[in-house]
Amino acid sequence: MRIALVHDYLVQNGGAEKVLEAFSELFSYAPIYTLIYSKKLMHGSFSDKKIRTSFLQKLPFAVGRHRIFPQFMPFAIEQFDFSDYDLVLSDSSSFAKGIITGPKTLHICYMHTPMRFAWDDCQKYNQDFYFPSFIKKLVPFFMNYIRMWDRASADRPDKIIANSNFIARRIKKYYKRESLVIHPPVKVGDFEISREKDNHFLIAGRLMAYKRFDIVIEAFNELKLPLKVIGRGPEMKRLQKIAGPNIEFLGRVSDEKLRKYFSRCQAFIFPQEEDFGIMAIEAMASGTPLIAYRGGDIPEHMEEGKTGLFFERQMPEDIIQAVRKFKNSDFDPEYIRNRVLKFDKEIFKAKIKEYIQKEYENLH
Repeated sequence: MRIALVHDYLVQNGGAEKVLEAFSELFSYAPIYTLIYSKKLMHGSFSDKKIRTSFLQKLPFAVGRHRIFPQFMPFAIEQFDFSDYDLVLSDSSSFAKGIITGPKTLHICYMHTPMRFAWDDCQKYNQDFYFPSFIKKLVPFFMNYIRMWDRASADRPDKIIANSNFIARRIKKYYKRESLVIHPPVKVGDFEISREKDNHFLIAGRLMAYKRFDIVIEAFNELKLPLKVIGRGPEMKRLQKIAGPNIEFLGRVSDEKLRKYFSRCQAFIFPQEEDFGIMAIEAMASGTPLIAYRGGDIPEHMEEGKTGLFFERQMPEDIIQAVRKFKNSDFDPEYIRNRVLKFDKEIFKAKIKEYIQKEYENLH
């Protein structure tokens, strides 16, 4: 079977890239088509793969500031030619689902979310990515075109896999399409329970405005408890400026150190609404309880009082209340870890392979 993989852009290592990694392990010979690729920003990930980029790769600033070029991305993704392939497996949060395939090519899209900046507030898009003022003024003018293209392109995949029930509902709402839920892969075997606990709490991830790390920092400024922050991003300077002396910024750390911090922290704070939340699952695989916002997909995987505690509003005072309640609670690390073993990477790969084989046989 001739197979191609498609990804939005390879300029950061996050949950979507972990899905692509699993796809690439399943189909090691398959080339990866993507709008933009940076070996440096990917820290060498996928450097041994055949990567085919769009014309955007050659535009000035596109690799480092790709978010200022959304008006060109629909055209760019449509220029790829998949006529030589039997199956195309796209991995999409925005544009990859919009590829054009012929009638004999099966296109299965693994969808992380309907395009958020098209369907959510475009002013929020401006805020989150700190665009120059002239770009901010242009965003509303081309966003309507992006929204219309996004809705039309959602009809192009033959089948859609959603990464969570939360996203399956969004796909139904915005695209009027059914989808099968297969949760993203987590290397649960890489994480283990530590019998030694440090006194710090932990937040980790890309330092973006929508992650709401600011409210965690404000809460811990008042609590005066030690908090460690792992990750880099455009919010770093602002967050450092508002943080008290009890809050330590560690930047980007190795996978080995991240696993250590997961297993030895008191709790992992998860203040954002995520489509799935791989880092929260990794913390649980370490036997660590969560203190999480009751939004996104996390409520489907977390048990109040058994694997962590929820807070209802994205406000510092709600986090303060949850942390104080946590200090008087007790959790079983083994129980927490066992709850997330079902997300193991090999289980994910087996489900994807079985689904692809079934759909391909149905087509032929």
